[in-house]
Amino acid sequence: MSQHDTEANPARKEASPPTAQLDLATEFLDRRTPLDRARQMLHRYPALSPGIVIVLAVIIFGLLNPRFFYASNLSLVTQQVAVVGTLAIAQTLVILTAGIDLSVGAIMVLASMVMAQTASQNGLPAPVSLLLGLVVGLAAGALNGVLVTRLKLPPFIVTLGTLSIFLALTLLYSNSASVVGQDIPALITATGNTFTIAGVNFTYGVVMMLVLYIVMAFVLNTTAWGRHVYSVGDDREAARLAGISVTRVLMSVYVVAGAIIAMGAWIQIGRADAASPNAGTDINLDTITAVVIGGTSLFGGRGNIWGSLLGALIVGVFRNGLALAGLDVLYQTLAVGVLIIVAVSIDQWIRKVRK
Repeated sequence: MSQHDTEANPARKEASPPTAQLDLATEFLDRRTPLDRARQMLHRYPALSPGIVIVLAVIIFGLLNPRFFYASNLSLVTQQVAVVGTLAIAQTLVILTAGIDLSVGAIMVLASMVMAQTASQNGLPAPVSLLLGLVVGLAAGALNGVLVTRLKLPPFIVTLGTLSIFLALTLLYSNSASVVGQDIPALITATGNTFTIAGVNFTYGVVMMLVLYIVMAFVLNTTAWGRHVYSVGDDREAARLAGISVTRVLMSVYVVAGAIIAMGAWIQIGRADAASPNAGTDINLDTITAVVIGGTSLFGGRGNIWGSLLGALIVGVFRNGLALAGLDVLYQTLAVGVLIIVAVSIDQWIRKVRK
């Protein structure tokens, strides 16, 4: 365009504001502080904060006690994480829908006792016993789902009640007696068998846990069901208006969670080389801690399944590191409680992110 045309039509000249003015306007509108940008980043990548925490925890505990990095100690940490990490998958699914499951430990113990006793005392083949344990997990999850979806009861109250029910059923069924490993078929305790990589002993239960994470990460990120789970947790009414069957999604979440908990029961039997009615009944705290630390919001709709694995590692590392530091188990529990409060506070702070 010639200079004469520009002078003849000054409106054209004003129609294209200088780039410098646009940049100044953008900079003026974007008044986010570095703290705001950090919050935005944590909101976008929920697994980032637990990743930072696990790295810092490993460094600190390694400096406090060099034995932390011993192969035997790392083997112990991975085996402890296998059970908590598996149950954390089930807990993640429930929390993503803005619920919570206080009965995961009780379901695991009941399923493990059914697996062990039907094989050792009732003489059933090991595959059948494992299948029965899976059925118990599915039935327990379905009961929670029905109470939440049909009776419209709060998940916290429902699972608090079924926690006591499942514990009582376990004690009645087992007569409060444990089943030792030598009485249990090899297939049921196979998850406790180990193999060595770089001097660290890993159990097949750890492999099973990782496979479950891979499967559930694929399902949540690539399938319609996974998107529906996030949608229901984010805004239940909006999901219903979008044509999603909220009741069906919630029911399926509790049933799938029950199946995963049954697999966790199998891993627990292999790790302990026994089945006890008193094992893991307090594991609920660790699973909730792992999920919340892992970046999954207690208000639903936001989270990453891999963050729960990092959260389980953090719980395992903290308990192990504090034990190596010579602290009493009561202080370990205290530390886990503090982790929960800090994680929920950070979650509240992240949820206030400015879009």
